[in-house]
Amino acid sequence: MKSKGSLNSNEIKNDFPILSHEVNGQSLHYLDNAATTQKPEQVLKTVEEYNKKFNANPHRGAHYLSVKATEKYEEGRKKVKEFINANSAKEIIFTRNTTESLNLLAYSFAEKELESGDEVLISTAEHHSNILPWQQLSKRKDIKLKYLDINENGEIPFQEIKDKINKNTKILSITHMSNVTGLINDIQKITNYAHKKGVYVIVDGAQAVPHMKVDVQKLDVDFYAFSGHKMLGPMGIGVLYGKKDLLDEMPPFLTGGGMIEYVQKSSSSFAPIPERFEAGTPNVEGVVGLSAAIDYLEKIGMERVFEHEKKLLEYALNEMVKLDYLEIYGSENIENKGGIISFNIEGIHSHDSATIIDSKGVAVRSGHHCAQPLMAELGINSALRASFYIYNDREDIDALIEGIKKAKEMFSNGS
Repeated sequence: MKSKGSLNSNEIKNDFPILSHEVNGQSLHYLDNAATTQKPEQVLKTVEEYNKKFNANPHRGAHYLSVKATEKYEEGRKKVKEFINANSAKEIIFTRNTTESLNLLAYSFAEKELESGDEVLISTAEHHSNILPWQQLSKRKDIKLKYLDINENGEIPFQEIKDKINKNTKILSITHMSNVTGLINDIQKITNYAHKKGVYVIVDGAQAVPHMKVDVQKLDVDFYAFSGHKMLGPMGIGVLYGKKDLLDEMPPFLTGGGMIEYVQKSSSSFAPIPERFEAGTPNVEGVVGLSAAIDYLEKIGMERVFEHEKKLLEYALNEMVKLDYLEIYGSENIENKGGIISFNIEGIHSHDSATIIDSKGVAVRSGHHCAQPLMAELGINSALRASFYIYNDREDIDALIEGIKKAKEMFSNGS
């Protein structure tokens, strides 16, 4: 793998065993990366090696394997800290996924911080993971949930943020990159403004961290959440970054083994961060796999990852706009957009389209993408979604175009 210059997706593909398989008698063209990514041999082997040589319960035993498992787990925390440039490894909490990270914040931080009459501000472009925790919070407490509206291009105008933040706003929770339109919000600008108004900023970074360089200190966010499986790592491992002074003041989310300091029959004291938020046996092999995924991505360079996906995005959009029966959602301006395109084929339900496209070996997502409020804003019930990653190339996009043409032809002919 080259460390400089253009990214060689053909060379990278060789690292991913699943991409050499055929689907429906066709070469596999995997374009469902916003849902989950595939794993390179380096991640698969590292997890296998851990389970064969080091598997044990960390932070609990004095024996060799437990010590090694603890070392691997804490090495992973330091690696994540460096990857997103957190100030301290104590600011890295391991969770199951982005959803759990955001729920942790709603139950712990927001329950403690918000009082009757306070407001939480989110956008209509959020994934359900960044809607449901706040909806449920508003049912538990007398707080108001408000939405930032999108414009005709699917963007959140900055004026919306200025208009919707008021003296009652305490939390702004927003996506870094939309999982439907791929639009990237200017988090640094948003945070600068929100903080001046005394508003905490929480960012759903599930679609951003895998594809672009994220520096949480530069963004000055209060909390940032993402998942390992969307960046070449295993499922079941997620990350919550939080500023240390905020995490220090938060009560536990889950209670039990591993997160305590001392337990008596009627009361307990809790461990300091990060252990306070990691109750129970942690997913060590998930952390080990995530560490290997970070190594893989850093060897390529996140700037090159982003640049590669931009080129694919531009190529795909140029080819798709030639098909006048496609409706593409969100801005076609790639300046503030990552490698995600959502669209529909005129007159065909997305599930039917996806099934026909799959017959050409092309995996795309269909449905509401866990973003039903955004679907409603766009005036649709579902859409197709093609999302790119480091192992994709123009051949994958050409296959997608052929699949789209086949679907249109079949339904036009009444097949």
